[in-house]
Amino acid sequence: MPFERSQTQTLRLRLAESPKFMVVVAGPRQIGKSTMVRSVLATLSSSFVAVDQPPTSIDDPLNVASPMNSRFIPGAEPTTEWLVEQWMTARAKAKQLPTGKFHVLAIDEIQKIPRWSEVVKGLWDADRANNLNMHVVLLGSSPWLMQKGLTESLAGRFELIQMTHWSYTEMQEAFDFTLDEFIYFGGYPGAAQFIHDERRWRDYVRGSLIHPNIEKDILQMTRVDKPALLKLMFELGCSYSGQIISYTKLLGQLQDAGNTVTLAHYLGLLSQAGLLTGLEKYAGQKHRQRSSSPKLNVLNTGLMSALSDYSFTEAKADRSYWGRLVESTVGAHLCNSGSDDCAIQYWREGSDEVDFIITNSRKLIALEVKGSTKFAAPKGLSVFQGKYQDAKLLMVGEGNTTIAEFLSHPAQYWLEL
Repeated sequence: MPFERSQTQTLRLRLAESPKFMVVVAGPRQIGKSTMVRSVLATLSSSFVAVDQPPTSIDDPLNVASPMNSRFIPGAEPTTEWLVEQWMTARAKAKQLPTGKFHVLAIDEIQKIPRWSEVVKGLWDADRANNLNMHVVLLGSSPWLMQKGLTESLAGRFELIQMTHWSYTEMQEAFDFTLDEFIYFGGYPGAAQFIHDERRWRDYVRGSLIHPNIEKDILQMTRVDKPALLKLMFELGCSYSGQIISYTKLLGQLQDAGNTVTLAHYLGLLSQAGLLTGLEKYAGQKHRQRSSSPKLNVLNTGLMSALSDYSFTEAKADRSYWGRLVESTVGAHLCNSGSDDCAIQYWREGSDEVDFIITNSRKLIALEVKGSTKFAAPKGLSVFQGKYQDAKLLMVGEGNTTIAEFLSHPAQYWLEL
């Protein structure tokens, strides 16, 4: 039986109900959003249309459903007219179904259509007024889908299915990944088939994942005054993943870097795209957290490995580098699996440091990552607990909570123990 992510069943349940809300499937590029939706729609009356991939419908490969379709050719910019045409075609199919049966219209990369949210709002509201039995599923990259319409024009009209990078347990079950393979190659399902040909794997990650993420998603969807700086910021950030580094130090390593505000903004864009994030320092006071140096962490360790000079074997042999990969794996897992009620930060005071702080409104966890079998509780943990006596200490590494065990549970799990 093919592997299914947990969000697949959630989508099935939503589409089995009478249409009340649109369903939004959002998440980073190349994590299987379209594949999941197509698999669910395979047994339903449905139309799946991709904004950037004409023909306009898998049900109409020759574009003969309407004369208007002749205006939409491969490579053409998406338009609101195209969107209305697809919706009208799906409406016609929905009206032909018997009572109790629902047609599903799924639109992929919806955020690439100008003024999409205003058009969708009008069409959806008209369908509700006419009691049309048609589900609508919108797919797209999280930040721009959310920022350009959902929270304003479509507020109260959708339910979100948030998808993240694949976890260790998912990659293990779907592709038989070992723990070490997951730490190095990360959680990209499309790249999994190439891990035994590392040059091909590296070319795939760079050409099919990194380049489109930056060139098509970030640069085309938001204003970036210095595109070359954004790319350099990403590459440098990957090399520093797992480390705390000030914006001032980053400025010193980047040409034409502008100022620290520019770098912080670009790091925010990279984080929204599911590439690289900067964790804030835990300080109790919000203004101190915002002004702190970020701890850089890739959101998928495949990105870090693809841009490094280390092969899989070489990375494992270098204990220092492998330790940073392990720590970045833990950090990525925490960020990807954390809920809205779960903040992921770090802590440092003088020479004392704690790798990760997991907190919500009720509990506080200080987490240290160590790969050595001779694990000793670092000084930073005891110093942190001395300042925050309610904090729970969690040591992740061989001989304690193992890396594999830790990666098998979401961040919220450790707060609930």
